[in-house]
Order: sequence, then structure tokens, then C-alpha cells
Amino acid sequence: MTSADGGQVALIIEVATRLFAALGYDGTSTRQIAEAAGMNIATVNYHVGGKRELYLAVMERAHQVEKAALDQALDRLPGDDPVVAIHRLVDDYLDFCVDNPEIPALWMHRWLSDASDITELERAYVQPLVTSVAAALRPAAESGVIDGAVDLEYTIWTVIWSVHGFAKGGVLDAEGRRRGPGDRAALRRFRAHLHLTLHRTLALPEEPA
Repeated sequence: MTSADGGQVALIIEVATRLFAALGYDGTSTRQIAEAAGMNIATVNYHVGGKRELYLAVMERAHQVEKAALDQALDRLPGDDPVVAIHRLVDDYLDFCVDNPEIPALWMHRWLSDASDITELERAYVQPLVTSVAAALRPAAESGVIDGAVDLEYTIWTVIWSVHGFAKGGVLDAEGRRRGPGDRAALRRFRAHLHLTLHRTLALPEEPA
């Protein structure tokens, strides 16, 4: 593949990611992607294949970006203060979703049965990440830092649901206007609420600062 070909592939995937995140797989056509990328359908098909292959490439790229960020965050999890480390992990995840809003959007479309005929993505991409976070937190539960009665997997999912919902939908203010991650006050308030909720759910020994 030449550098020019590589550049076209990168552009196609970037444009497809944006459209799939906004409209979903079922609501996006290859023609829309080609037009947004300034190409014809034949060029898109030549570089990445059909719509299904392009969607798989988009989701693979999204997974690799998320996995790299999570691996980096988990590398910092062991430390002298597991409570601080857990809160840092939550901050890292929230910051990742705020900085990469297309990734929560892609998965939220799947929550609504988008691309329902493509069934392997959750098993291949999501479950291993959830399992790795649970495994990283388990020593804190075994040592008593986290309440042993807590369902770690469901706690992790609760964070995912909350963060994705805020990243995609935001919250309504007193006037009924939607405030999302781009609103610093809303983001700061959500972050504080998320930390407090997680802290109390895990029954951690000290209240977060």
C-alpha cells in the first residue's frame, strides 16, 4: 500500500467513524461516506470493501484506541493508595470518553440494536476490557479496601452506562437546555457526582476530596 493509499484509507475510516457515530450503521450508507470523504463509491470499496467491512474496520480502530488508553490507565492502578488509584482510573475513563465522543456514540448505537446482524463485537472487544478492569480491582476487594459484597462487574457497567450517557446526551439544566461534556460546569458537576457515587458503591474507606 502506498502512502497515498494509506492516507485515503485513514480518511475513509475517519469519515465513516464520524457518520456511524452520528447516524448509526443502519442509518449510514456507503454513498454518504464516499461523498463526505470526497470520493466515489468505487474508490471506497477498493480501499476498504463494502459497508460491513468498513464498519468492522471502524470498530476495530475504536477498540484499539480504547484498549491502549485503558492499558495505560491500568498500568497506574497498582500503587500505595488503591483508593486514589481507583478514582484516577475513573477520571481517565471519563476524560477518554470526553476526548473521544465518537467511541461512546458507536457503542450506544449498538445498545439500541444498531448493526444487529454483526454480533461478535461485544464478545471480542467489550467483554475483555470489562474483565481486565474487574481483575485489576479484585485485589482491592480481596484486601478489604472495596466491600467484598460489591458486584464489581455491575459496578463497572454502571460507570460505563453513566459516562456514555453523559458523553452522548448530557443533562438538562433548569431551563431545559442540554448541557454536555463541552460545558465545563456540567462536566465538573458530573465528575464529582460520578466519584461520589462510585466511592459509596464500593464502600471505600475515605470520602474523595
